[in-house]
Amino acid sequence: MAEANSAPLTIGGKPLTGGMLWLAALVLAAANFVAVLDMTIANVSVPSIAGNLGATTSQGTWVITSYAVAEAISVPLTGWLAARFGAVRVFSVAMGLFGLASLLCGLANSLGFLVFARILQGFAGGPLMPLSQTLLLRIFPPRMAPAAIGLWSMTTLIAPVLGPIVGGWICDNYSWHWIFLINIPVAIGCAFAAWNLLRRYELALRRNPIDTVGLGLLIVWVGALQLMLDEGKNLDWFASPTIVVLAVVAAVGFAAFLIWELHEEHPIVDLRVFRHRGFTMSVLTISLTFAAFFAANVLTPLWLQSFMGYTATDSGMVTAWTGLFALCVAPMAAGLSAKVDPRRLIFAGVLWLGLMTFWRTVATTDMGYWDIALPLMFMGFGLPFFFIPTTGLALASVEAQEMDNAAGLMNFLRTLSGAAAVSLVNTAWEDGTTRQHAELVGLTDRSGEVLQGLKASGMSPDAALAALDQLLTSQSVMLATNQIMFTIAICFVVGACVIWLAPKPTRVVEPGAGGH
Repeated sequence: MAEANSAPLTIGGKPLTGGMLWLAALVLAAANFVAVLDMTIANVSVPSIAGNLGATTSQGTWVITSYAVAEAISVPLTGWLAARFGAVRVFSVAMGLFGLASLLCGLANSLGFLVFARILQGFAGGPLMPLSQTLLLRIFPPRMAPAAIGLWSMTTLIAPVLGPIVGGWICDNYSWHWIFLINIPVAIGCAFAAWNLLRRYELALRRNPIDTVGLGLLIVWVGALQLMLDEGKNLDWFASPTIVVLAVVAAVGFAAFLIWELHEEHPIVDLRVFRHRGFTMSVLTISLTFAAFFAANVLTPLWLQSFMGYTATDSGMVTAWTGLFALCVAPMAAGLSAKVDPRRLIFAGVLWLGLMTFWRTVATTDMGYWDIALPLMFMGFGLPFFFIPTTGLALASVEAQEMDNAAGLMNFLRTLSGAAAVSLVNTAWEDGTTRQHAELVGLTDRSGEVLQGLKASGMSPDAALAALDQLLTSQSVMLATNQIMFTIAICFVVGACVIWLAPKPTRVVEPGAGGH
């Protein structure tokens, strides 16, 4: 097993510093950005894509599902791929394949071909997230490691926010094909630059045999679970035999995968990394907090577009305030991460997110733009104090040779928790709205005065009933949204408390982390 390379990245024997160092950092950050962006950029574009390709909107959701399933499978394989073929080589090839898949997506003339291209894009995009993270840590000296984590963290947090905005704007002004074609120059440029900047510092490889059984079990249980989460709402969850079968396959496959991987000499995913309590608790905090953040981030534009009269672009602009303020605070959070016990920063940051979400539990249908945007702005102040030190603490808790594998598992669980949260929130929101509507119908206008007043104003009986029902629906949605925000706030508070189960860190992430 080769030792991690702890020297700064160099070209031609000279240390890579100053502008070249930051050029390499921007290349890695850009790669991570486009990979995460493509998780959400197609969300608001499904109706346009489905209509253009002669498919239903329900069939069009496979454009999202196919990418998510493929990415969920490839992310935890990152450690094994990097160990066998080299992190720099895997990153550069994955970036090139991502560009090729984006081209195929943009040229697709049928839904089947588009889904195939999205699967390829998801497989290629999965390793980009953890490898961009570990390669950043490899090229930066120790004193700049928090800055590297901060740069990576901000691209991970901002990209999902910008995805719907960019996707909606492109579909409104151009063609849906361009949401994929815009990736091509970024992918080609990043692949070329990364290989030329980083290839001389590839670490020693490990030619371990391929764990075909573990790989098969991984594909089965992750694929079944992701399909269950994506299709559960459309198929009425466990009232559908399809969802029941997927749940059973996912549960049995996961149990078999755990047993096999823990006893396999050369596992495809090394689960032994969870023996580090600091890593386990950090990942649990990341999963809980990211699930809560992603749930709120998905629910907000849905509420704004469906019931507050906002366009897709306008709702995206409201949610973008969170990312903008997070970007402003990120340098401060990165600097403090190297000086302060990260558990304190994480606790304060996540608790702040919870308090801001509690603020959002008193929302009303009469709120204006700035009433909605203000708590989202303040949420941005807490995000860097959660994501930057939590990522650093997790990776500092494992050994250098486990870094690629740990980063892959951390990103996998973060992505999976976000997907689960979206499915649960969508279902809870609709069920909560229906329940609140039923309760309000029994409490509203028992004397009939409101209905009579509407009729007296010149409305027909049917129009008066429709207006009253619209009013009830609007209030029902608002009450359901506030209740979900309360649950999300509780999740933030729990996530803040969990981090204290991690031991106090004794070191920071070393440069060259991610070695094999």
